[in-house]
Amino acid sequence: MRYLPLDAADRAQMLARVGAPDIDALFADIPAAKRLNRPLDLPGGMSEIEVERRLTRMAARNVAAGSVPFFLGAGAYRHHVPATVDHLIQRSEFLTSYTPYQPEIAQGTLQVLFEFQTQVAALTGMEVANASMYDGSTACAEAILMAHRLTRRRKAVLSGGLHPQYSDVAATLGGMADEEIVRLPLDPHASEDIAAAIDDETSCVVVQSPDFFGNLRDLEPIAAAAHAKGALLVAVFTEAVSLGAVRSPGEMAADIAVGEGQSIGNALNFGGPYVGLFATRLKNVRQAPGRLAGETVDADGRRSFVLTLSTREQHIRREKATSNICTNSGLCALAFSIHLTLLGEAGLRRLAALNHAAAVDLAGRFGAIPGVDVLTEAFFNEFTIRTPRPAAALIDELAARGIVGGLPVSRLAPNAGLDDLIVVAATETSTPDDRRSYAETLAQLLQTGGKR
Repeated sequence: MRYLPLDAADRAQMLARVGAPDIDALFADIPAAKRLNRPLDLPGGMSEIEVERRLTRMAARNVAAGSVPFFLGAGAYRHHVPATVDHLIQRSEFLTSYTPYQPEIAQGTLQVLFEFQTQVAALTGMEVANASMYDGSTACAEAILMAHRLTRRRKAVLSGGLHPQYSDVAATLGGMADEEIVRLPLDPHASEDIAAAIDDETSCVVVQSPDFFGNLRDLEPIAAAAHAKGALLVAVFTEAVSLGAVRSPGEMAADIAVGEGQSIGNALNFGGPYVGLFATRLKNVRQAPGRLAGETVDADGRRSFVLTLSTREQHIRREKATSNICTNSGLCALAFSIHLTLLGEAGLRRLAALNHAAAVDLAGRFGAIPGVDVLTEAFFNEFTIRTPRPAAALIDELAARGIVGGLPVSRLAPNAGLDDLIVVAATETSTPDDRRSYAETLAQLLQTGGKR
């Protein structure tokens, strides 16, 4: 039995109602060059069991991150997530709940969001955090738009150490909002003079630490340079576990802190869903995007929770909204909170120390390989190496030998002249044997030119 809810007569009636001569007319605003003029490259109709067999064969071609030595990071990290996290988020009262449009009757959901916000504010050293964003890259772009509103300026300067995909998202949203986005060249050595790019028209400077190449950055001098020009500092991070070891954005005078929370409580999940973290100073809270849950007391004096601010266009008039990305990541935020609660402050610091130790060990092994240079001097759990052969080919050769060796920079920046760089991450999930195997295999590939 096929599911075909509309026949030709139904479709003709619908087209007549909207005044369109045919279905093609509905797509007239899409440029012809962007439209597919052939059928999708998909097989014909199949039975349910045939579909299951086909998809199972396709899925078997994937390599699970936990099945091989895994050193890929660059914004998405493999960490151990306790089984407790998955068990709790699958409880029906969490799994099936979504945006509290009647917040006063969703006390459990609001408390979860309130606890999440408290944790994010503490991690980032900020006074207030929202109830999560879609992901780290969109949180970064929303921070830029927020800075424009606060300063009444329309120019943002992006560090050359900002993740290229974050820069792309910022440029896309900024372009739609008629903002000026200045992207400094990719900078593996964190040697840029970002202060020189700040002028009286700059609304904010966006700097990532640890940055895309793994460099830890001292944000205080950059914050001082920005503030001297009346601009704001937006501090970005992609590895939330690093906040257990390094100074927080708030301690380094950042005005807005944004980042990706995936590495706490959330698995890689083929690239999502993830959870964007967004925190700021209290004085800026009314220009913060998203939603904020607050604590109060009810008529009987009992502790209760309310939706304090709702600045999304789903809640208020579009022209007054501070954000039009209307999906927060409630379930991923809950997973983040559960994992962080299980860790506690001492546990997070210990986890961060394990990550740093693993990366130091791996960097030391690479440093002993002739022709390999470790470019990153100060790092957390991720750093960049230069290889004497094209990085993308080496990564493919490592994969053929069962090792996911990291990200060739050329994959995200194909025209930047950085084809010999690999960004490598070593978390607590990498074992000494994994790290030894990676270094030995890389040395062998460089010695033999990739031949077996």
